[in-house]
Amino acid sequence: MTPRMTLKTTTYLAAAMALAVTLAACKTVGPDYTRPAATTPDAFRGADPAAVGRSLGEEPWAAVFPDEVLRQLIAEALANNLDARIAATRVLQATAQLGITKADQLPTVTGQVSGQGQRGAVFGGTRVPTIGIAQASVGLAWEIDFWGKYRRATEAAQADLARTEWGQRAIITSLVSEVASQYFLLRALDLQLEIATRTLASRDESLRLTVVRERGGATPLVDVRQAEQLVLGAKAQIADVQGRIEQVEHALSVLLARAPGPILRGQALVEQPRPPALPPGLPATLLERRPDLQQAEQQLVAATARIGVAESFKYPQIGLTGSGGVASTSLANLLTSGTWAIGTNLVQPIFNAGRNRNRVALAEAQAQEAALVWQGAVLQALREVSDALVGYTRQREVRSNQEALVVAATDSRRLADLRYRGGATSYLEVLDSDTRLYIAELGLVQAQLAELSAYVEVYRALGGGWTS
Repeated sequence: MTPRMTLKTTTYLAAAMALAVTLAACKTVGPDYTRPAATTPDAFRGADPAAVGRSLGEEPWAAVFPDEVLRQLIAEALANNLDARIAATRVLQATAQLGITKADQLPTVTGQVSGQGQRGAVFGGTRVPTIGIAQASVGLAWEIDFWGKYRRATEAAQADLARTEWGQRAIITSLVSEVASQYFLLRALDLQLEIATRTLASRDESLRLTVVRERGGATPLVDVRQAEQLVLGAKAQIADVQGRIEQVEHALSVLLARAPGPILRGQALVEQPRPPALPPGLPATLLERRPDLQQAEQQLVAATARIGVAESFKYPQIGLTGSGGVASTSLANLLTSGTWAIGTNLVQPIFNAGRNRNRVALAEAQAQEAALVWQGAVLQALREVSDALVGYTRQREVRSNQEALVVAATDSRRLADLRYRGGATSYLEVLDSDTRLYIAELGLVQAQLAELSAYVEVYRALGGGWTS
């Protein structure tokens, strides 16, 4: 191929590609995405009107959970948790898939070089000359994206990537909430164990005094047996709580991607944060904040784009091909002779039994389903936030009432013990008041845990946790 021919060929190829790019930008079939209407109230039901300011969901988890040990556990979980790491690999997969899809918009260029030699034979004392052939060729194939098939496919792949990224954030949000919930449960069990141990010590002392009184004839043997029942009940409770503590430690260990083992403790249950009011922000902002809502919307974006992909099959597919090559029996002449060709092709579907029409119908139905899924997710998210806000408010009331109950039960237990020692009542009253106090104290622990769990749920429902 002469230099002049090379320049001419290059000019033809450049002109053809420029024309193809111009044609490809002409039209994109299929609908453009618009967000469907979503019903969002002006305020969340259950929100405290006095709770104003930045939404709790916008706060980083390190600010929401000030317990330093809990912060360390959350950070470790985010770094090592297997579900979080799997989510990160899915983002990498979606990124690679987007690159593959984008590549479909560009030409495919291939090159080939080959050579062959043949040694000549000897005939009648004369050797036939050795023959060598060298060949080099370049090929180009490009389906022009005239109807936007590949551009719509790229839109769908970009939405899939965004959906995967929001999916990763959803897992992070759930992970932060789960670690915090399990940690608070662990601290609640620690407090229950402390109460049971203290109660056992008190009941042991009461049993000792009852035995002394029985031996002195001041009280019947039945009182001793009743005191023994209280001691044995406390011991059984201690064993049960100790087993549950170890099981929660195991659950936390798995979240941290550790083998089951002990978990470090920080602040006590009663020292954990209990804000009087939680600002939820505006319901409309929840659509932008919650990862699961963004996931559902990106699914709808991708489904909408794939309608355009399906539509494009109804129109002609326009392709551009080009090839050029050189061949010579001498390396010296390899670049002085050659061939080239440029061509286009057009394929128009004529009859395919309704395949293309049904492709479009399928894509449209999938988009309609995705829209309904997103709208349902919005309503469910609004419900979860309202439920969590109501739960937090009511659990604060329960905890306050339970605290008063413990105060009353403590005083009742003290008075019953004084009456028994003074001979004014039977040991049955002491037994009853002791049992009531123990139940009230355990009930207070449960109320404190429920309040903290509601606090975590408000944070999760508002889409908090994926920013540190």
